[in-house]
Amino acid sequence: MAVKPVEYRGDTFRIAYDIKNPNGEKTIVFLHGWGSNKELMAQAFSHALPHWRHIYLDLPGFGKSDNDAVLTTADYAAIVSEFLDAINTRANVAVGHSFGGKVATLLMPDALILLSSAGIVMPKPWKVRLKIALYKALKPFAPDAIRNLFVSADAAGMPPNMYETFKKVVDEDFSHTFESFRSPALLCWGKNDTATPLEAGEKIASLMPNATLKVFEGDHYFFLHNSAPVIKSMEDFLEKI
Repeated sequence: MAVKPVEYRGDTFRIAYDIKNPNGEKTIVFLHGWGSNKELMAQAFSHALPHWRHIYLDLPGFGKSDNDAVLTTADYAAIVSEFLDAINTRANVAVGHSFGGKVATLLMPDALILLSSAGIVMPKPWKVRLKIALYKALKPFAPDAIRNLFVSADAAGMPPNMYETFKKVVDEDFSHTFESFRSPALLCWGKNDTATPLEAGEKIASLMPNATLKVFEGDHYFFLHNSAPVIKSMEDFLEKI
């Protein structure tokens, strides 16, 4: 593992990263989802695509990359761009899982691979809507205690700046961003995903003018449990670009 300091808007972000196949002619950047880290992405893909230079990085505030700021998804993409400049490379292809899919799309690479990407706002189940209503009603009486009772699993245990970041990014509508992406895109989805349901993947596929949607057995982490067909689809896609 290496660490590269990156300056962005007056703050220094120490980005932890790993490079596989350093002599590869083209670069593919792997971006993990919210609450995850580069090791999870490497676990799935580091043994594949041997002719590509792989870059795995921890997004600020996750894994071994620090963050004391409140960020938006656009900030994350800008920091990743600064990081790539700092190591004198660019993302020929970006692969993003869940939250990382939004960041990857904003990088505007030559080609994009989304793994159950976030970015489509889906109607919340009635239980979630009730929970939000209760939280808003009770919050004025004991903000910290109520937050601890009602916070989602994705936000549990976060420092205050990351919780504020989570609130900024969790319900972003990226429809226009997806629609604006004109380069080739492969969308890979788990058939039984409940975090970013298949319906969201179908919506993104309908918005992107040059996208192909592939559906696999599994949930939000289908690419970990069923990696062989996912990697084969990625290989076929990359051979055509």
